[in-house]
Amino acid sequence: MTDAAGRPLALVLTAGNRHDLDGAEALLAITGPPGRLLADRAYDARRLRDRLAEGGTIAVIPPNPTRKHPHPWDPVAYKARNSVERFFCLLKDFRRIATRYDKRADTYLSGAFLAAAITCWGK
Repeated sequence: MTDAAGRPLALVLTAGNRHDLDGAEALLAITGPPGRLLADRAYDARRLRDRLAEGGTIAVIPPNPTRKHPHPWDPVAYKARNSVERFFCLLKDFRRIATRYDKRADTYLSGAFLAAAITCWGK
C-alpha cells in the first residue's frame, strides 16, 4: 500500500496461491481505513467494498466485467493508481527482490523493506 505520492505505507507478503483480497485485508488491518482506496479489478469483491464502506473509505475500483450490476467508479481518480505500479517497478529494480533469491519469507520481506526504504529516501 502506498500513499498518493507513491511512498510505501505498508508491505505484506502472502503466499503465491492466495487471492489478492487476503493481502488487501492484511494491509488495511495494519494501516487502518484510508480516505480513498484505488485498486484494480481483482479487488472488486463485496466483502472488501463492505469493509471499506464501514470505515468511510471511498472505493475507486473498476467493476469486474462479469458483474450483472456494476458499481459506479471514478475513472479520472483511477488514473492515480499508476503511482502504485511505479512503486512496484522501483522495487523490482533490485535484483534480489525481482528474482527472489531468498528461500525464507522473513528474509525476503526484510529485503523488500530495505528496498522500499531506499526507493523513498529521495522522495
